[in-house]
Amino acid sequence: MAVMPMKRMTIIAMRRDRKQLLEFLQRQGTAEIDTDTEEDGRYKKIDVSAQKQIFEKNIHSMEDALEVLERFDPQKKGLLSSLEGRKTLTVEEFGRALTKRDEVLETVSCINSLYREYAQSLAAVPKAQMDKEALYPWKDFDLPLDFTGTRLTTSFIGTLTGRTNLEEIYVCLGELCDFSDQVDVRIISADDTSTAVMFTTLRTHERELSEVLHRMNFTKAPSQSRAVEDGVSLAPAKAIERIDAQMQRASARRQQLVSEIKGYGDRRDDIRLIIDYFRMRSDKYDVIGKLNQSDHVVIIHGYVPEADYSKLSRALEARFDLACEFADPAPDEDVPVKLRNNAFASPVEGVVKSYSLPGKGEIDPSMPVSLFYYIFFGLMLSDAAYGIIIATVCGVLLKKFKNMEEGMKRTFQMFFYCGIATTVVGFIFGSFFGDVVSSVAQTFFNVPKDAAARLLPPIWFNPLDDPIKMLTFCFAVGLIHLFTGLGILMYQDIKNGKPRDAVYDGLFWYMFVGGCVVLLLCLPMITGMLGLTFTLGAGVKKISSIVAIIGFTGIVLFAGRDSKNWGKRLAKGLYGAYGITSYLSDVLSYSRLLALGLATSVISSVFNTMAGMVGGAMPLVAGVIMYALIFVIGHILNLAINALGAYVHTNRLQYVEFFGKFYNGGGREFTPFEEKTKYYKVKEEI
Repeated sequence: MAVMPMKRMTIIAMRRDRKQLLEFLQRQGTAEIDTDTEEDGRYKKIDVSAQKQIFEKNIHSMEDALEVLERFDPQKKGLLSSLEGRKTLTVEEFGRALTKRDEVLETVSCINSLYREYAQSLAAVPKAQMDKEALYPWKDFDLPLDFTGTRLTTSFIGTLTGRTNLEEIYVCLGELCDFSDQVDVRIISADDTSTAVMFTTLRTHERELSEVLHRMNFTKAPSQSRAVEDGVSLAPAKAIERIDAQMQRASARRQQLVSEIKGYGDRRDDIRLIIDYFRMRSDKYDVIGKLNQSDHVVIIHGYVPEADYSKLSRALEARFDLACEFADPAPDEDVPVKLRNNAFASPVEGVVKSYSLPGKGEIDPSMPVSLFYYIFFGLMLSDAAYGIIIATVCGVLLKKFKNMEEGMKRTFQMFFYCGIATTVVGFIFGSFFGDVVSSVAQTFFNVPKDAAARLLPPIWFNPLDDPIKMLTFCFAVGLIHLFTGLGILMYQDIKNGKPRDAVYDGLFWYMFVGGCVVLLLCLPMITGMLGLTFTLGAGVKKISSIVAIIGFTGIVLFAGRDSKNWGKRLAKGLYGAYGITSYLSDVLSYSRLLALGLATSVISSVFNTMAGMVGGAMPLVAGVIMYALIFVIGHILNLAINALGAYVHTNRLQYVEFFGKFYNGGGREFTPFEEKTKYYKVKEEI
């Protein structure tokens, strides 16, 4: 429950060592490097954009090669392969792998070159098919399509719109010219859209026939339909044969290219490692370009967690010729925030970060958040069987995939604890797949309903039988949650040297809200509504009234203490005291614990009842099968929907009700200079 203290780091090193120094810092991943320093007269920043472009180009080429390999030779991956995490290499193993860098780059070039040829060949297929389709109407034509006639005759080869016959063509020619008897018409083929035809006449009528054909919407055979081989035009049938042969050769070549690409499948790991290498170099040069340096010296500023700086300092001084200083940051310095928690609280650090990291003077709320987070999730899901499933699945995955990424690992750890809390709550309230024990006993063993209900009794009570009692319990948990937030606010004020603020903003609210709560418990009407079996006495009522009045007075007098005008101060104080209504709405918000808990139980019972009705009406074997089928489908849906609801509403109770009492956030996350690799991580012990 603490924000890790930071040390301000300053390193002055020889410029010749900057690459090795940054590589070492990158492998350690414990230092955040400040890249926002301004230039001065003695030091300047250098332009490294050209080198970064080379690295990015290489990364892009290698990623393209991996995509090509994955397309033609996909790796078989398990359903949970994404949980395996990056493979860890020692510095020595990483160095040996880098000796293959040039070989890998050559391999990548070959893969991309083969794929380009494959893509070009594939892109030519539609054109060849179009050419073939254009030739198909002319397949029975024995002349080349660019044939224009003989010495004495001229020919026009093309198409007319729609299906037509010789009689119609000659009638049309007779209407448009006076030499139709000197025109020979040959229909090659016809379909519903066009008619392929050749017109032949004497050259003396060439111009007139061309004009007539234009008026008949005649279209010459398209250029892509004309095939030439060795300078000689081919007849359509021969051209079709040639296109088929070309397509067969292209298809065989593509198969050969695919085979050659697959032959590089065993180089995937080498390519991935070199991708990570160039990515690390790109990140390193990005930092180099933002450092102040002279011809001989480079200066590195940054932050290191206090727990790591001593070991890092010794390692730097042992490896490099440099001067290294670690000092406490200035009070007004924008220090990055890194959280430090135990195994119980660290899984919810992601929840805290999603809202905001602690600001100046604030504590890390992860521990109280984790405690209430697990409890609230358990109360909302509230089924022991569901909790066992969630905890078991998360536990098995955490044990099996020990190398999974840290963020994913913490998510599974968080749901593991949520599963344990759900299991405990489920047994407390007597829910195990709803009322499945009672349902099975009644359906298949003819156990009376009352006796079946006693087979798995709740440790405390069943919320379905006494929802008012559960609602009262939820309100009590909510008050504890809100008062915990107030307690953290007081602790922060005292820690920051503001004990008066702790009294004004914390203690008075404890007295006001707490006094009002106790006062309500002195009223028989309220205790009756809440299903309580007791009502506090008159003495307690008198004391709680006094405490509430003192708290109210303190809030009115000091909530507006920043104003020197007493009129404004009292007005602000009265407005501040009006905030008691927000406490009422906040407490009512915890009724969602009851609502979601009951929803889980009711839906579970409904599916169990449906399964019992269907299964009980059938012979034993068929009934068991149908019962199991309805049971599995129903509870899978119920678990998925209500687990999602529990997750969402648990976050809401933390963000809105809890954080609203003490937490402002606004901290800047500690972002160490580290290996932002995708496939491998290099580990170096110091």
